[in-house]
Amino acid sequence: MYWGLLCLLVWAPIPLGSNRGWAWSLLEVVTFLLLGGWFLLWALGRAQVSTPLQRAWPALAILGVWLLYQALHVMALPAAWVSALSPESARVQSLTDVIGITRESMTLSVDRNASLAAFLKGSMYAAIFFLVLAVVNTRPRVMILARVLVYAAVLHSLYAILLHLANVDEDHFGTVINHGPSASGTYKNRNHFAGYLEMMLALGIGLLIAGLSDRSADTWKRFLRHLIEWILSPKMVLRLALCILVIALTTTHSRMGNTAFFSSLLVAGIVGIVLSRHATRNTVVLLVSLIVIDLLIVGSWFGVEKLAQRLEATTVADVAEREDPSINALPLIKDYPVFGSGPGTFYVAFPAYRPERIRAFFDHAHNDYAQFTAESGFIGIALLGSLVLLTLSAALKAQWARRDPLMRGISFASIMGIIAILIHSSVDFNLQIPANAMLFMVLMALAWIARDLDDRAAGPAGNEENAS
Repeated sequence: MYWGLLCLLVWAPIPLGSNRGWAWSLLEVVTFLLLGGWFLLWALGRAQVSTPLQRAWPALAILGVWLLYQALHVMALPAAWVSALSPESARVQSLTDVIGITRESMTLSVDRNASLAAFLKGSMYAAIFFLVLAVVNTRPRVMILARVLVYAAVLHSLYAILLHLANVDEDHFGTVINHGPSASGTYKNRNHFAGYLEMMLALGIGLLIAGLSDRSADTWKRFLRHLIEWILSPKMVLRLALCILVIALTTTHSRMGNTAFFSSLLVAGIVGIVLSRHATRNTVVLLVSLIVIDLLIVGSWFGVEKLAQRLEATTVADVAEREDPSINALPLIKDYPVFGSGPGTFYVAFPAYRPERIRAFFDHAHNDYAQFTAESGFIGIALLGSLVLLTLSAALKAQWARRDPLMRGISFASIMGIIAILIHSSVDFNLQIPANAMLFMVLMALAWIARDLDDRAAGPAGNEENAS
């Protein structure tokens, strides 16, 4: 189950971020098979419920309510009920009624099929959250999961950088990707590739923090010895890996992607230093070096100047282009305030609210907050917001209470990765991309693991050093 989950997470970004019907259907099938397999093993007494899985019951309860809420949108309800609960939804559906025939039932969603597809995706994300809590139940497994995801991201980054430098136009799973202007890797949209890199950088930085040493060097001889040991250690490989990820992020030329990364690093760093009673001087030095070295040295060679030019050249028209769908979604939210138009129905409902000057077709709002509110109403956004806030509180508690360096590093990664996506979501739709949404759920599950995984849960490998 554990290795199957790892393979699934590594595969998810490859086929265009799994943002195609066949790709996310494949993810759903494999995820549900893994979930069913775990429950079968549990029923046979061959799988145990981990402590983080037990103690994450509030988050699991919210996810359960969220799925029931999504299912409500696709259930056939009496037309009178729909008219009372969501008058606009009833009005829109009545437009297709045959004259003289009264419709007996309706759905809260204006497009049942789109909401059913969204329900299956939501079930998959909830299953990923559950599976990470269930099978990543030892410290070596936490370490391996983080390393596999980070080094898989390095391969994605090298691929993206090389194609960008070669100015290649590539047919990737039936979609032509122009890598010349910006690096986008296996994603059609470079901003979504940037969102993927933000989360993987957070995970890699968490691993670096987990491996920091408290040793001090009171002589030059000891300092040089520690320096040589660090250069020859796996930590140096990880540091170089993070440099590659930063190069890839800067070459995406994603304005909000880079802003979200450095902002989340700064916020998570301050929070970690303030809250962690066990933070060392090395932690502060590491965080400062990440900003200085990555931004000024690595980035200056691989596109930070072009990124800065894009930021300087940003015009009111550029901002308006991003804001148009989300701003014009406000009347949609007003018409569907409580239940929304239905999960996954933005592309169906939005054209009625699109002004004539906007000729482009928008399948997403370019703002996850606006889209979730438009599709699921204030009830839905409240449920999702509660889940994220509860998870952040678990990660913050881990920063405050845990002495284990690995758990502190993983909680830092969760805080940074979640904040990065929350910032980026204000102008983009990373959480509508299945691969990125899955990895976001992994980061959230890791927050609960960081808070509650027993220090003695070393597993068969004995400890994380053995697992490395």
